[in-house]
Amino acid sequence: MIDEKYKYSKLTEAIIGCSMEVHKILGNGFQEVIYQRALEMEMGLQGLNFSREHEMPIYYKNKHIGTRRVDFLVEGVISVEIKAVIQLEDVHLAQAINYLEAYNLEVGLLINFGARSLAFKRLTNTKFKL
Repeated sequence: MIDEKYKYSKLTEAIIGCSMEVHKILGNGFQEVIYQRALEMEMGLQGLNFSREHEMPIYYKNKHIGTRRVDFLVEGVISVEIKAVIQLEDVHLAQAINYLEAYNLEVGLLINFGARSLAFKRLTNTKFKL
């Protein structure tokens, strides 16, 4: 599953692996917070460095206008947004991409625990600034 042409591919693979383990054990049908807690435990067991419900500032034209909490910020470089819905919709994808842009993070994951099979999307911020 690791594709070296993608930035942070080893790290995203580790996060997805943790998510698969959670989904294998819990299945679908729980609220998002249950998966969030289980993923927190699994990533800790796998030795990943992360912050849960990490508060990130939101700026508009260089002015701080508020904050938003990303479900997980992993190794300080990957945002992870989790959902527990039957099917991911375009609005979920747009939300996750907006967070990447607002936080100026290059890579993110959108993970859905609500379907029969775990669903995930790797996201890249095309507006990322070094």
